Amino acid sequence: MSQVFMRFPGGKEKALTFSYDDGVEQDIRLIEIFKKYGMRATFNLNSGQYAAEGTKYPEGQVHRRMTEKQVSDLYVQDGIEVAVHGSTHPWLDHMPVNLCTKDLYEDRCKLEKQFNTIVRGMAYPFGTYNDDVVACMKAVGIVYSRTVHSTHAFDMPSDWMRLPATCHHADPELMNLADRFLKGSGYGRPQLFYLWGHSYEFEGADNWNVIEDFCKLMAHRDDIWYATNIEVYDYQDAFKQLRFSMDCSIVKNPTASELWFFLNGKVYSIKPGEVLHTN
Repeated sequence: MSQVFMRFPGGKEKALTFSYDDGVEQDIRLIEIFKKYGMRATFNLNSGQYAAEGTKYPEGQVHRRMTEKQVSDLYVQDGIEVAVHGSTHPWLDHMPVNLCTKDLYEDRCKLEKQFNTIVRGMAYPFGTYNDDVVACMKAVGIVYSRTVHSTHAFDMPSDWMRLPATCHHADPELMNLADRFLKGSGYGRPQLFYLWGHSYEFEGADNWNVIEDFCKLMAHRDDIWYATNIEVYDYQDAFKQLRFSMDCSIVKNPTASELWFFLNGKVYSIKPGEVLHTN
């Protein structure tokens, strides 16, 4: 029987993505680290919680939200995805459905206007959700939302609306997982390392070396695709639209993206609109 597995752009077997929350001042330093090592990342923002211009935080306060201007200046750059995190960072699972929908709608609308882009991703505030929250997200056009659950695995997501991560950056297994990811194989299957957290945690724990060491280890690998959350989602979504004949000898790509797949020991690429014969 033919074995068909998705490959990431360039035929790569592995992908790495990050998700960081709240729009805090420490994101400035985190993005500098990401840029230094060629990483791409998603930042989940609360557009109704920006600090007032001129805000002075008490000495020692670690969680320091940025102003709207700071946010606008920081996240408009290549390799950064802006995503919803609830306009007011609420407990969405305790809100009436209409108010939950309103909060998510307002966050998406403001972020899209602020960044002149289409926003389709999210992370759950406090990591809490239920089926009603998921329905609210779908109603406002959100296509994925990250939870706070860790899998310690590298499987592609099966439910993007309840998206788990490989681990949080404070997980004591972080570097062991990184080593396993780099040295291991999915036996044909694509592998995704998904890391999440809050950048203020590095300042609070005085351990910026954790993310620096992780990025340094993961950087500049020929077999890793570095992507934002939405890039991974869109690529997998496009791959699912490939059409295979029953014997896999004919493949059609109806999408607007070039796609890669692994078939019976060989990696193929197929261009937008192309019909490919594999034998």
